[in-house]
Amino acid sequence: MSRPVTIFSGQWADLPFELFCEKVKSFGYDGIEIACWGDHFELGKAATDAKYVEGRKAVLEKHGLKTWAIGTHLVGQCVGDLWDPRLDGFAPPGLAGKPQEIRSWAVAEMKLAAQAAKNMGVKIVTGFMGSPIWKYWYSFPQTTEKMIDDAFAQIVELWTPIFDEFDKCGVKFALEVHPTEIAFDYYTAERLLKEFNNRETLGFNFDPSHLLWQGVSPHVFLRDFANKIYHVHMKDVAVTLDGKAGILGSHITFGDTRRGWNFRSLGHGNVDFENIIRELNAMDYQGPLSVEWEDSGMEREFGAREACGFVRKINFSPSAVAFDKALKSD
Repeated sequence: MSRPVTIFSGQWADLPFELFCEKVKSFGYDGIEIACWGDHFELGKAATDAKYVEGRKAVLEKHGLKTWAIGTHLVGQCVGDLWDPRLDGFAPPGLAGKPQEIRSWAVAEMKLAAQAAKNMGVKIVTGFMGSPIWKYWYSFPQTTEKMIDDAFAQIVELWTPIFDEFDKCGVKFALEVHPTEIAFDYYTAERLLKEFNNRETLGFNFDPSHLLWQGVSPHVFLRDFANKIYHVHMKDVAVTLDGKAGILGSHITFGDTRRGWNFRSLGHGNVDFENIIRELNAMDYQGPLSVEWEDSGMEREFGAREACGFVRKINFSPSAVAFDKALKSD
């Protein structure tokens, strides 16, 4: 299949961008979904400095790589979340402990993301939106319907000016449906689209790993939201409930084998990638398949190389002819 195979740089931002590009090429990938942290991509520079953009493009070209999307997960989280100390790690150090300043910075950065993407020749920005109500998901103490309604209204208020900038630049935003986001499963995703009046700017970065452990069938999500799938992450997860582990993770660190579920390198978990590819073929998705490599139990360079081979093997094309055509008489 002609879909390009890329890798998200977010989990590799400890490496200098050029070194990462060198490794990515050696692993066999076609390109990179570039994360906007570490030294990989600076939104402010990319939005305003043509030399910076040309420099990023030159590094990619040097290593025979392309980019189809940039990732704004950390800054996007700061737009919609209610502040707690964890957000300080996503914002500039001088804003630590200042909730309103962090949100204002994040809104401004997300507006810059639209221009930065346009300057890079990219049509999709992936990321998070945050949520003022994620901590209410269990509804105890009791959560009122008004609290939920108000939270969705707040997300619309915060993100509408951002999406206006995206429209000006001809760029779309692909939310990764994910725990801690305003849309974290099937029905919250459905509601989010409705709250934005099905605005074309907003779609989804499909990631099966976050759906499966919640009990949502990834291929069903794809089928029902086919016209809103703007980008695809390839990521696996293993659910290993053993009678002691709970599905909520028990506050045990990722990778610990006592957990009820863990992210796994592609092909080492429970995600049914064949059905995912079949649905992508049915909807004629031609965008990249972007490996988001997360597996605390595997050496990452081995895993990233193996994952690239896995995606290329499973990335089959739809049939151009009905299998029973030759059985029919003329």
